[in-house]
Amino acid sequence: MTKHQLTGMEVLELQELTDPERPITYGVVKPGPEDPETGVIFIRGGDISNGTINEANLRTITQEVSRPYARTILRGGEVVMSLVGNPGEVAVVPDRLAGANLARQAGLIALRPEINAPYIKYYLMAPQGRGELFQRTQGAVQQVINLSDLKRVKVRLPAGQIQQRIANILSAYDDLIENNRRRIQLLEQAARLLYKEWFVHLRFPGHEHTQIIDGVPEGWEKKVLGDLCFEVRETVSPSAFEANTPYIGLEHMPRRSITLCEWGQAEQVTSSKHRFREGEILFGKIRPYFHKVGIAFTDGVASSDAIIIRPVHSHLLPLVLMTTSSDGFVAVTAQQMKEGSKMPRADWKQMQQYPVPLPPDGLLRAFNDFIDPILNQLKTLAFANQRLTKARDLLLPKLMNGEVAV
Repeated sequence: MTKHQLTGMEVLELQELTDPERPITYGVVKPGPEDPETGVIFIRGGDISNGTINEANLRTITQEVSRPYARTILRGGEVVMSLVGNPGEVAVVPDRLAGANLARQAGLIALRPEINAPYIKYYLMAPQGRGELFQRTQGAVQQVINLSDLKRVKVRLPAGQIQQRIANILSAYDDLIENNRRRIQLLEQAARLLYKEWFVHLRFPGHEHTQIIDGVPEGWEKKVLGDLCFEVRETVSPSAFEANTPYIGLEHMPRRSITLCEWGQAEQVTSSKHRFREGEILFGKIRPYFHKVGIAFTDGVASSDAIIIRPVHSHLLPLVLMTTSSDGFVAVTAQQMKEGSKMPRADWKQMQQYPVPLPPDGLLRAFNDFIDPILNQLKTLAFANQRLTKARDLLLPKLMNGEVAV
């Protein structure tokens, strides 16, 4: 495609592209309790990020709660968008999520059959589309996209064949990103299973011949988390770091994943932040039950809403990381959180009292020999996804304005 080929492009409002029987709308207002046995999969705004739906963390709602919201029951192929908090994040619903429903914080964009859904997704991810969306966000602290504004977002629509070619080029990048994401999930699952087996169920090598004395295996030490690590509070002002310094906000931290694959740049930062270094752990302290805990694979600065945790010695990193990201630790932290003026926060004074059984050096080395290679692979995959995302995002606006031929 060359620039002159775009002269016949239509410019239409998003609502003109949707199925007349399924107008742009939002989902369930009060989700209520989960129902993992017979319930309906439930997609929240926070589950939509970087052009995809994070399926690893989807929760459920009951059939009774979902039924009155038949308007947002998904069929597969729709575009969905986060409306609140991190507005404008967008994805296409895969067919395997047909039957799922949406939260109030997510918008449904059910397109007409002749409209290419991946193209619309990429247009809304491009600077052209995001410019339209950001003109319509409201709220100084918690940004919101209203449905009435979303319906009027203007979309530049080339011929169908060109829509498909653009979508195919960009999807190739996303397919590689998704493949790496699946590998990350498998690696993390292996690490969690070993931690749970050795440190929760105490079924470590040789456990059959080891007595439990005072709650820990013989030869192990009773410790608390604060014996193994400490909180780092190195506050820095925006003028103290380079514009391209990696910045990790809570919006960059995935739920229930220790791999921090996404980060922005400090040039976007206007207030003081906390400095972190590679190998330190970031724990999202606002609403800790969101389970945002991960390891930094680079130096950078983080939101002041993250607790920075540094092991007292590098050989304790695998144990500290797997402990602080475990279901048990996050659950206890959520129970003990301080009630803030706006939202509850994790309290390091309570967190550091969490009991941690420390194995003998030989067992700890064996644990590290398993976890360390996993962390190295996670780092490689995280940087691979960073490169792929950057390449896709550089190409995206050029494809949309015709600067790059297809």
